[in-house]
Amino acid sequence: MEDEVVVLDTWASMFGMRVRIALAEKGVKYEHRLEDLRNKSALLLQMNPIHKKIPVLIHNGKPICESAIIVQYIDEVWNHNPQLMPSDPYERAQARFWMDYIDKKVYDTWRKMWLSSGEEHETGKKELISIFKQLEETLGDKPFFGGDIFGFVDVGLIPFYSWFYTYETYGNFKMEAECPKLIAWAKRCMERETVFKTLPDEKKVYAYIDGIKKELYSK
Repeated sequence: MEDEVVVLDTWASMFGMRVRIALAEKGVKYEHRLEDLRNKSALLLQMNPIHKKIPVLIHNGKPICESAIIVQYIDEVWNHNPQLMPSDPYERAQARFWMDYIDKKVYDTWRKMWLSSGEEHETGKKELISIFKQLEETLGDKPFFGGDIFGFVDVGLIPFYSWFYTYETYGNFKMEAECPKLIAWAKRCMERETVFKTLPDEKKVYAYIDGIKKELYSK
């Protein structure tokens, strides 16, 4: 019997994009259900009662939450090639470390910059750029974070590429000038069908985020 796979998600969520890229890499068919986060579905509240957040992967009726955990689950359950996690235990630990770094640093720092002004905004911008510079240093001269192979950390970071234009516009900087190797890496990732078919248009993301900010400040 074929697996029943459902993804609860929103189109602009970089965390949801991770799940969709991982499933595409494995060739797994799934049902994609978009959530309205202002009016969360009963299914989302049932499947993720703790955090009530997307993304959620529902595999044969059982929910898996948190995008990094979901990507590891996908790699373990559909354990045919391509493998997303390294086979070496030390390299696996390093991959988990950098995924955790991305999760703890990028979104919260961007949000601080986005919702602030003046000195706090400048501080947030500098922090965000420094995070990407650290990731660029970690990448080094390798084609991908996993070496020659597109893998776990690449899946974790590449969805943010669709948000780079938004970061640049709000922060008044250019990612290519600050982190040229990271942009070259992103362009390599975008050559993969699993990636370019998943990531939304950067201008669409910006329009969406700009609309949210205007709504926030009109209240």
